[in-house]
Amino acid sequence: MAGERSTTVAQLPGGPVEYWLSAGEGPVALVLHGGHMRAGLPLGEEVFEEAGMRVLTPSRPGYGRTPLKTGPSPAAFADVIRYLCAELGITGLQAAVGISAGGPTAVAMAARHPGLVRRLILESAVGPLPWPGRLTRLLGGALFHPKFEKATWSAMHVLARKAPNIALRSLMRDLSLRPAREVVGALDSDDRRRALKLLSAMQSGAGFSNDLRFLAQGATDVATVSQPALVIATAEDGSVPIAHARATADAMPRARLVTTQAESHFIWFGRDYARVASQIRAFLAAPL
Repeated sequence: MAGERSTTVAQLPGGPVEYWLSAGEGPVALVLHGGHMRAGLPLGEEVFEEAGMRVLTPSRPGYGRTPLKTGPSPAAFADVIRYLCAELGITGLQAAVGISAGGPTAVAMAARHPGLVRRLILESAVGPLPWPGRLTRLLGGALFHPKFEKATWSAMHVLARKAPNIALRSLMRDLSLRPAREVVGALDSDDRRRALKLLSAMQSGAGFSNDLRFLAQGATDVATVSQPALVIATAEDGSVPIAHARATADAMPRARLVTTQAESHFIWFGRDYARVASQIRAFLAAPL
């Protein structure tokens, strides 16, 4: 797809994994994206690169070129990522970053491989509570079933080209507790462009159905995470309620909750993200 960054597929003991690794020699931040995303699509990674880090982004099972059989559960895929790090010569991760449905895998990485993961950052992430709600499970399970997701996304991609305002409102209707028209109206031109670019490239493959299957009980390893953790969320999130972030922060002994004024699940869009990004950089620079 035009504008998508080039990725690589590693053949690992647990199965093939598609990934993107930025150039350079600095410390590495592992970024695990949420639903409908893959390694070729960047989101929220700039703050780590600006902090002098390389970014490693794998496609989770069922997304992109990572098949579903490659560690379909968060715990299993965390073990596969350990093999990926070894394959790439990465002996330590400055941070494991879990976004949305990628949160439980980041938590599993920190809990199962504490010698590899130094810090944990969770952004709008699914926590230890059941997720999603019944309506999302039914509608999402139907619209993004592997048999139908291409048609669903084809329609959304056309809408993004032909009627961008309607497309953005349709997206934000599920991602915010505020009126979609109000949320879209508050986006500046750069955020609108980025949101439309992302919307125009999303796909679900078999990944979203797999997320619905394995995340029904949320992240199960939160209480065993001993590393410093930064948990970021907004009360306006219409996809993953802020109760997930609060439950996660309460369960982890070294976690700090940061609430953002973002108007939707996409915390990177809006004026308040500059403040959040500064807290991320400070957290990454703090001594362990």
